[in-house]
Amino acid sequence: MTGPHPRLPVRGADVSMTEEVERLGGLYRDADGAPGDLFEILAGAGLDTVRLRLWVDPYDEQGRPYLGGTNDLATTVRLARRARDAGLDLLLDLHYSDFWTDPKKQAMPKAWRGMSGSRLTDQVHTYTVSVLDTLAAADVAPSMVQVGNEITNGLLWPEGRVVRFDDATRSFGPADPAADDRLAALLGAGTSAVRASTDARVALHLDFGGAGALYRGWFDRMTARDVDLDVIALSYYPFWHGSLAELADNLADISHRYGKDVLVAETAYAFTAEAPRGHHPIFSAELAEAGGYPPDVRGQSAFLADLAQVVADVPQDRGLGLVYWEPAWLPVAGTSWASPAGMAYGDDVAVGGNPWANLGLFDFSGTALESLRVLGGSSGRPS
Repeated sequence: MTGPHPRLPVRGADVSMTEEVERLGGLYRDADGAPGDLFEILAGAGLDTVRLRLWVDPYDEQGRPYLGGTNDLATTVRLARRARDAGLDLLLDLHYSDFWTDPKKQAMPKAWRGMSGSRLTDQVHTYTVSVLDTLAAADVAPSMVQVGNEITNGLLWPEGRVVRFDDATRSFGPADPAADDRLAALLGAGTSAVRASTDARVALHLDFGGAGALYRGWFDRMTARDVDLDVIALSYYPFWHGSLAELADNLADISHRYGKDVLVAETAYAFTAEAPRGHHPIFSAELAEAGGYPPDVRGQSAFLADLAQVVADVPQDRGLGLVYWEPAWLPVAGTSWASPAGMAYGDDVAVGGNPWANLGLFDFSGTALESLRVLGGSSGRPS
């Protein structure tokens, strides 16, 4: 591997699946094949940050786990301790739901159903303070907190739902000021709780990083309502979210327009087009064509190096870095993005298993790929 690797304050990975993978027999090895602790392997490759998602209550009424990591507070504390012991910072991703949230779903936690208005904003504030106090007591306070996950269309539906962004036209539906007011109140409850509890930076996170109109429209509406934030976080998958040039234009624009740092909080690319036995990957030949890089370790590495350079080139050093989504989710038997209970809660029934394995930075047996070092900045773009 040759070529420069730009310095960035954040080079991270979301490894929220770790306990599920390890409980089912998954093991990790460094690039030389030596077994080791995942967090130490990440730090050894140059990473400095771990992102962990948190769900409020990822179990059904009978106590059956939702899987996908079943990332409750106890699990998050344990993983955060391991990250701390490896010298890694924590980026906490608060979903404000019992399971997955994204632009298509933002389900209210079971225990919060029926809440609205000041009762719900008080609950958001109290819950956020409680979580951060628990992490501080465990000596694992985060350096950054996401108040919501991919909240393009709001959070805590139906109370916090806003006009839907249309991916095809890259435009919003008709404005709804009352809905924007409700969303701003919920976000304010979360951000004020972060300010009251910790010195962590506050991030607000949307999807579709190449859609400049989305970010301008959304943040214009929220900043007009004095929503507090330090960092604009983006999801950027090149096979879904536009070109790197579009991402670069958006990062430059929003960092200047709002005077905020920007962070690619989710990204990934495939190291192979092969499917592990028993799992059904989402990555396909069509996505490889859209993504613009070959689905192999070299292509994956080149994408990460190019992405890091785009972030490093944001004017006024506003580009914080990038975080890879679930690079260590191995295709062990029994792991799944959701259990039947989780699918029922999210009203999202699909084939179970691990659809992400060929998008990882470890091969199917758990050995680190060279692309992990590119993510960590300890290796550059392949020549």
